[in-house]
Amino acid sequence: MDIKIVKLEVPEDCNLILGQSHFIKTVEDLYEAIINTVPQAEFGLAFAEASGDCLVRKAGNNEELTRIASQKMLEIASGHSFLIYLKNAFPINITQRIKSVPEVVNLFCATANPVQVLIAETEQGRGIIGVIDGSSPKQIETEDDVADREKFLRDIGYKF
Repeated sequence: MDIKIVKLEVPEDCNLILGQSHFIKTVEDLYEAIINTVPQAEFGLAFAEASGDCLVRKAGNNEELTRIASQKMLEIASGHSFLIYLKNAFPINITQRIKSVPEVVNLFCATANPVQVLIAETEQGRGIIGVIDGSSPKQIETEDDVADREKFLRDIGYKF
């Protein structure tokens, strides 16, 4: 078994969601889940088939994000995985809806950080074994850091 790393950069003002599902219907169902939850969201998504033609299936309402998702999914090449690049919405707005899509079995990450996807490769194929999301922590937050975090959440409207 070999372990490989696929780097996912996130375009400016975007986020990504990486997950795993189990059926070709995933593409249409994820599209509907995103657009019905955040109608103004711009996104591109790609899904890697694990049998049959083993194609990267794609959908989205933003051509560039769809292209990036498709290219990166072809690099990841892990059957039944999906990748969404998202603009004008945040993962917090849609992750619960995505998790409720019947085909979705797992989310690996939802982030605006650079990601390294750890891929195991065997004679059968490839699988995602984990992700490295952003950077490692440098220290434990101080009381000032707590106050800054609480203020930030209120400033952006997620707490009152």
